Formats: sequence, structure tokens, C-alpha cells
Amino acid sequence: QVQLVESGGGLVQPGGSLRLSCAASGSIFSIYTMGWYRQAPGKQRELVAAITSGGNTNYADSVKGRFTISRDIAKNTVYLQMNSLKPEDTAVYYCNADVRVTGAQRYGDYWGQGTQVTVSS
Repeated sequence: QVQLVESGGGLVQPGGSLRLSCAASGSIFSIYTMGWYRQAPGKQRELVAAITSGGNTNYADSVKGRFTISRDIAKNTVYLQMNSLKPEDTAVYYCNADVRVTGAQRYGDYWGQGTQVTVSS
């Protein structure tokens, strides 16, 4: 019913920048929170940043001041601008959204397929 499609990952040198995008599509009535999580090899998935429909944001301490999350509500799209990237930012980045589908009473939790970000010289 709902698909989240990420794009923008890739290989970048330390200190470089990348911009991730995630577009939600399907039978969407409304979206509350959209966010980005990441999972590095051998580690648990962790929250990177999230943004509500009202524009409130939340960031992991490790990315504050370097990453910026934004959202285009009309396009059901969330972005993650990543600057000053470090090797420890290397991970698979997953898009997440709290979506109320058309005809439903509650919000459901949806995930994208993930996009690889590698920071290496």
C-alpha cells in the first residue's frame, strides 16, 4: 500500500557531502513523522534524524551540526543533507515514515529498502 524509495547514496571522501532523498507513494492519507536510520556492519540500527509534519526535528548527537533533515510535505518526500562526512558515517541508510493510509484509523510504520553510504578515501 505504501512504498518508500530512497536515492542519493554512494561513495564519498571524508569531508565530502551527500544528499539522500526518500519519496513515499501509494494510498497515503497523511504522514506524521519521516526520518532516517542507519545500520553499520555489526551494529544495531540507529536513528539519524527525524522530522514531524509540523517541522519539529530530532538528531542523533553524532550528526548534529553536520546533517540537516528537511521535508516536502506536498511531495511526501524527506531529504537528508549530509556534510562533513566521516568514515564512521558509513552505513546503510533507511528511510522511515509513520503513514496513515487511506481508509485506515491508525498510522503504520513503513521502511525503505536502504541505500548504501560509504565514506572512504
